[in-house]
Amino acid sequence: MNKPEQVRHFLSLMDLEPQELRTLVDRAVELKRMHHAGAVHTPLANKVLAMIFAKSSTRTRVSFEAGMAQLGGSSMFLSPRDTQLGRGEPIEDTARVMSRMVDGVMIRTFDHVDIETFAAHSQVPVINGLTDLCHPCQLLADMQTYVEHRGDIRGKTVTWVGDGNNMCHSYIGAARQFDFKLNIACPEGFDPDAEILAGASDRCEISRDPRAAVENADLVVTDTWISMGQEEEKARREQAFAGYMVDRAMMDLAASDALFLHCLPAYRGKEVSAELLDAPDSVVWEEAENRMHAQKALLEFLLVG
Repeated sequence: MNKPEQVRHFLSLMDLEPQELRTLVDRAVELKRMHHAGAVHTPLANKVLAMIFAKSSTRTRVSFEAGMAQLGGSSMFLSPRDTQLGRGEPIEDTARVMSRMVDGVMIRTFDHVDIETFAAHSQVPVINGLTDLCHPCQLLADMQTYVEHRGDIRGKTVTWVGDGNNMCHSYIGAARQFDFKLNIACPEGFDPDAEILAGASDRCEISRDPRAAVENADLVVTDTWISMGQEEEKARREQAFAGYMVDRAMMDLAASDALFLHCLPAYRGKEVSAELLDAPDSVVWEEAENRMHAQKALLEFLLVG
């Protein structure tokens, strides 16, 4: 396989220009319409996506596998047990070899440095399927979901309620790239990364009062308080986040046409009430489906241009 002149990766939202991201979202909406209409669209025929999973997954694996199949390509699932990475082969060497055999690589792992190292030595596009630092593919789906229901998110107010985690980091990036205001409600000690926050200080504000942060928001978003690898902190985290559950009463403080998003899996009665998760202003199931359509747009963009 000849090395392309320039390989584009998608490790964070900052890897693409704002207009490229908006074009991807618009394309995702179109690909969804085509899929629901039964149209056959196979621009990735004979293309192969390698999927490396160091973290378990439902939505990421299914959405990428189904998306590649619908676009006419194929995918392969690789866990640490299935590759020499699990036996200590340097990431650089795995990247050099694998990228000579496939057309793209999606990686879901812990340390963000690992995916950066892989991309630096890959001849083909590398996609971040989630790291401890950020989750950019989910933000493409979230932005698509908002656009489909409410139109352009530019100038709107989004409120993040919960941990300053990888999803929060990606919302900070989205605030910059999609041009909206972001309120971040999190307890002391659970703030997002200071360097990431500093890059968007003109449009992000930290609050310790989730109800005040949600007031008049156009979009309210939360995530589990206990991510993979944090199970031992469960009791401490649940105590710290007392009062941060997004329920009907909190959501009613937002704008009258506000939407609720959650990247799932959701824990009813913890970060979100069961009543709200299944309410009409909650579009989490469509948001989950949109992972597939948004990633199809991304795959099309990176693998065929």
